[in-house]
Amino acid sequence: MNTHGKLRKRSLLWLYDPQTLLANALVNMTAPNNAYTLFLKELKERICHAQMRALRAVNTELINMYWDIGKSIVEKQKEHGWGKAIVENLAQDLEEALPGVKGFSASNLWRMRNFYLMYAENEKLAQLAREITWSHNLVVLEKCKDNQQREFYLKLAGSYGWSRSVLVHQIEGRAYERFLLSQTNFDVTVNDDNRHQAKLAVKDSYSFDFLEMGQEYSEQELELKLLNNIRKFLLEMGGDFAFMGNQYKLEVGEESFYIDLLLFHRRLRALVAIELKTTKFKPEYAGKMQFYLTALNETVKTPDEHASIGIIVCKAKDRTTVEYALKNLNSPMGVASYTMKDELPENLKSLLPSPGEIAERLEKMIG
Repeated sequence: MNTHGKLRKRSLLWLYDPQTLLANALVNMTAPNNAYTLFLKELKERICHAQMRALRAVNTELINMYWDIGKSIVEKQKEHGWGKAIVENLAQDLEEALPGVKGFSASNLWRMRNFYLMYAENEKLAQLAREITWSHNLVVLEKCKDNQQREFYLKLAGSYGWSRSVLVHQIEGRAYERFLLSQTNFDVTVNDDNRHQAKLAVKDSYSFDFLEMGQEYSEQELELKLLNNIRKFLLEMGGDFAFMGNQYKLEVGEESFYIDLLLFHRRLRALVAIELKTTKFKPEYAGKMQFYLTALNETVKTPDEHASIGIIVCKAKDRTTVEYALKNLNSPMGVASYTMKDELPENLKSLLPSPGEIAERLEKMIG
């Protein structure tokens, strides 16, 4: 074989070497290729969805087991007249029979019993409870006082995928009460499909207890403090917001205007303009916000997004003044107050809707 033939054979062997083939395949996989990129995306989504379904199935089975154990304890106590000692005995015997298996301590068995008793006569809540983890359920059981409050947090935790820490933060921040008291004009400015989701996006008041502010501060100082604590601020807003910018510039004609904070609500697919006021609410604030929302819709909003929403966050507000100011506006907006303490003012507790009205709102809260 001549030299040229030997070189050609050697080059062909190199091409069919397994390591070389693998390297070439990796190069081809990483090279820009729209078809491959799309295929990879589809596979990743398929795997993620399968994993999520598997996790939900495991969680549902676990919750069902805890429910059955709690039910069995209650029934056996009634049937045989057993007292509290049965739980302690069960915990000890289960530990001996199942060494290394955790989750069946006396305290947890009591929780299973209470879990069953809490929802045994309420099928709606029992079903919602199966859609969140055991640790989430324990938070709701221990921190919520009535079934309507439990329904609110069970629905939100299950629908929004809240972590346990977010759930605790929302309960301690009185998200339920703040939702019921919120003042917006969404009943006449937001379509039926998004109305209740929009109402969930605006609270009656926000707790900025994470800020270290003195007695006197400017709106600019408040804005900068919120920016320095942006993660906590977005969490307090509700968890579905993304930060778009501060002092967001709007050009209208030959003039420039600036929105204090611009957010984007992922579920609503809408821009949310935030105006910060360190004074009590004034009706002219609503007129200014309507102008901002019109400008956002005309110059910033994309065709696939819903109409922009405004939230005016004030140091304080008179509820009647807010009601009148929002009544005839055609842009969706809400007015909220803020506090530096994590509490609901006592004078607002008497304003909560009746139990019947609360039940109606909860029923329509999440589609």
